[in-house]
Amino acid sequence: MNDLRPRRLDDCIWEIPAAGDRPVPVRIYADRELLDGMDAKVFEQAANVTRLPGIVAACHAMPDAHWGYGFPIGGVAAFDPDRGGVISAGGVGFDIACGVRTLVTDLTPERIAGQRERLADELFHSIPAGLGSTGHLHLDGKAMEAMLAGGARWAVERGYGSEDDLARIEENGCMAGARPQAVSRRARERQRDEMGTLGSGNHYLEVQQVDAIHDPAAAAAYGLQEGGILVSIHCGSRGLGHQIGTEFLKRMVLAAGQYGIRLPDRELACAPLDSPLGQEYLGAMRAGINCAMANRQILTELTRRAFSRVFPGAQLRLLYDVSHNTCKEETHRVDGRPRRLFVHRKGATRAFGPGHPELPEALRPAGQPVLIGGSMGTASFILRGCGESESLAFSSACHGAGRAMSRRAATRSWRGRQVVDELAARGILIRSPSLRGVAEEAPGAYKDVAAVVEVAHRAGLARKVARVRPLICIKG
Repeated sequence: MNDLRPRRLDDCIWEIPAAGDRPVPVRIYADRELLDGMDAKVFEQAANVTRLPGIVAACHAMPDAHWGYGFPIGGVAAFDPDRGGVISAGGVGFDIACGVRTLVTDLTPERIAGQRERLADELFHSIPAGLGSTGHLHLDGKAMEAMLAGGARWAVERGYGSEDDLARIEENGCMAGARPQAVSRRARERQRDEMGTLGSGNHYLEVQQVDAIHDPAAAAAYGLQEGGILVSIHCGSRGLGHQIGTEFLKRMVLAAGQYGIRLPDRELACAPLDSPLGQEYLGAMRAGINCAMANRQILTELTRRAFSRVFPGAQLRLLYDVSHNTCKEETHRVDGRPRRLFVHRKGATRAFGPGHPELPEALRPAGQPVLIGGSMGTASFILRGCGESESLAFSSACHGAGRAMSRRAATRSWRGRQVVDELAARGILIRSPSLRGVAEEAPGAYKDVAAVVEVAHRAGLARKVARVRPLICIKG
């Protein structure tokens, strides 16, 4: 495996050179400590991605990269449909369009100080969370079809939020090209009662306080100020997305031979972008993106209603909503000319720089908000997209802290009650239906999010705007 040993290009960028059947290099964004903490499997998986047909420029590993299914989590790769490029269900992930949205409130620390216990309880009772959790909506066949086609716009039309929200969501809240008919009956059944739910694992709803401003101009453009109270919601497409991923991975493995694709790893099952199977997966995945955006939109309205019961008249304005398990058709400059590419981001956030036409007009001068979640007891960060990221990694940045140990290992090191009590002593209130789930997500199970963000900032993937700390965390 010596040929997969990264070599240093500068303080924050490492490379595994192209060689043999790997026509492009692997680029890894990390300082020495983060690199040394990465499992060698990250390098192996990223190198295998470079063997897929039609890959462009490089496979990129973000500073929070860790072992995943097929692609490393924190992996970015773009494929050219005009040069035999492929789409891989393993390069998107099972939780399609899992992502983060952040709301800016008009509340002050003083106003919530005496109501934090009440607010935590109100949110916990209002936001369905945990493994197998179900929501207050039941979608019949017609409603399911409309949701898969309409995304967050469908939710707004049913009273969950407002038109103003849609401008602050990628794709204006509705992913074009969705094909609900490509989503199986089983996937629909799994989602029928799960709209407006957090789910389990690392998903959360967190009340936060801005405790540092790094870029005053961008912070002002985002409506952030030191001491300000925010709410961040992290969740995805629940059972529907998982089912789509499971089904298409199996189909892609079986079909690889007929397309002349030699898979370096079965987990990298893929299909040509211009093939019937590739197009069918694209349509189903885009429907999954709409499901995730609709889910977060419903949760946003449930959150606003919970806040209003504790703080009548409180305003919660959507800053931005960005997904981090997707494949998006985008135009990027490669070798000096624009090319139409399909960019896989698995555990990575799109990070468009200032002036990008797909950004809302109000955010365009500052660049896209890049929302980086920490863990229950650590800081989270808001960054902004920057122009340099276009040439570095197809306008992509990290998405979180990244796991440092498995969930099983975490439960051997911590007990859920211990974590809850330790965080309460630090002024962080945890509410969860599962103490085992809390142990699995203990802050010590994750990398240092500040170190991850610092590398993203120094490398030019995205620039720091603000740091926030948790006050209340509702865990799945």
